[in-house]
Amino acid sequence: MAFAFRCPVYPIVGSSGARRSPIELADQLAGLGIPLLQLRMKNEPTRTFIELARELRRRTAIQGVKLIINDRADIASLVAADGVHLGQDDLAPTDARQILGPGAIIGCSTHDIAQLETALGNSASDYLAYGPIFATTSKDDPGAVRGLVDLAEAAARCRLPLVGIGGIDHSNIASVLSAGASAAAVISTIGNAADPVRATTRLLSLAGANPATRGN
Repeated sequence: MAFAFRCPVYPIVGSSGARRSPIELADQLAGLGIPLLQLRMKNEPTRTFIELARELRRRTAIQGVKLIINDRADIASLVAADGVHLGQDDLAPTDARQILGPGAIIGCSTHDIAQLETALGNSASDYLAYGPIFATTSKDDPGAVRGLVDLAEAAARCRLPLVGIGGIDHSNIASVLSAGASAAAVISTIGNAADPVRATTRLLSLAGANPATRGN
């Protein structure tokens, strides 16, 4: 069965500067019925990444939440995560598929239309991400802001589920989805919120989602 996002909010936890630990955030998101989240650890030692990923996998497996590991197919395999999200400088999706097997969810980041077209030529990906749509401080080198017009073109070309990423918050998540994105990846708006549950509930409402629906 082809992969599809069952919820239009795709939380990414683990970014530096977040007010709460990835474990705490993941527990809160699971309580809201979020079906899929990503663990992103850019500046931590590999052993720390593995230990955190292993504990998060244990909890998400119990909670019925699918776990995607950012960048590291090896760690995703080691902790039996549900998949991996790859950047342009990471393993090719075909190589990640060899590591993780046919049932894994594999996502790939793209930052312009040329990268999107190249990614579409690789049959190993289950979904693509496109951005940054807006200015963001969640990445050290996010690249040029693409905007909603570019996102709409990407969505029109993309035959896979497409995730908008970069600077998405309460003020613009509806416009990202209206431009054709299947889901919106959200980092700081949840991780840096004084009340992540309230912030996520509002995002779900603005996205027209039912937070109690799982199924990814």
